[in-house]
Amino acid sequence: MPYALAVDFGGTKVEAALVDEHGVLLEGSRVRQLTGAATRSDRLAHAVREVASEALAGLPMGDVLVGVGIGCAGPITVAEGLVSPLNVAAWRDYPLRAQLESLVPEVPVKLQMDGLCITLAEHWVGAGIGCDNLMGMIVSTGIGGGLILGGHTVSGPTGNAGHIGHVGVGGFDERCACGGVGCVEAIASGPKTVAWARAQGWTGETGEDLAAGYAAGDDIAVRAVQRAGRAVGQAIGSATSLVDLELVAIGGGFSHVSPDLFDIINQTIAERAAFGFVTKVRVVPSALSGEGPLIGAAALVHRPAVLAPA
Repeated sequence: MPYALAVDFGGTKVEAALVDEHGVLLEGSRVRQLTGAATRSDRLAHAVREVASEALAGLPMGDVLVGVGIGCAGPITVAEGLVSPLNVAAWRDYPLRAQLESLVPEVPVKLQMDGLCITLAEHWVGAGIGCDNLMGMIVSTGIGGGLILGGHTVSGPTGNAGHIGHVGVGGFDERCACGGVGCVEAIASGPKTVAWARAQGWTGETGEDLAAGYAAGDDIAVRAVQRAGRAVGQAIGSATSLVDLELVAIGGGFSHVSPDLFDIINQTIAERAAFGFVTKVRVVPSALSGEGPLIGAAALVHRPAVLAPA
């Protein structure tokens, strides 16, 4: 059985697992360590090495490792294999691909932005099967995305295409960590939505608290979720206007704050009634639970035909 080592690095955790050619994680191979905005560079590098080594140790006797796929929060520079996750200050132009190459020098190592990996996973074994014009999104600690258009990935010259979290949405003026104003990540991510609610006098502390408050009909919690849904809907409407999407699949912890979130998103998109090519887009929950980033990283190895031509 050919396996890919999949590595997913983000602002709160790094994970690794072995994934087979059908997009299935090898049972018992998934390993996780915390990262965090304040973690030192050497500790981050150690965490990557530990999870990758532990996952590799589970490769069954007689099976073969055919490559390594890495999904990382952006921005990244694909050509040089460098990563600069916005919410991880210790890593700026960190050579993550080279670190994994030194661990497994006998196989190819491929790096892409985590949002693109999410999209690859949805296209391969998730909500996007059979759809060749789609965006995968994560709405969680941050907001990320990736694009497949015409059946091929769109990553751009640096690897950062599809970074929808930093698309500006009208009517909002929050300052974003990227330096922009009104980025959807600064408005509708889980932590930013919680922060907005607390500024209105809400006393909860987490996205889970916000979900409970919304379900109970708390006025501020309801307005906070509605506000986030409108911002995400505006961003998707703009993205669809630009590239004519057919499907958007959304995962991530905060996407589960309420089933109503998807209704709010779709209602916002529907306001563009004169543009039928925009209102046709289907916005659906991810079909992959928390495994999507790892499956997508493995797709970099197992599904080269979908990757944009070099």
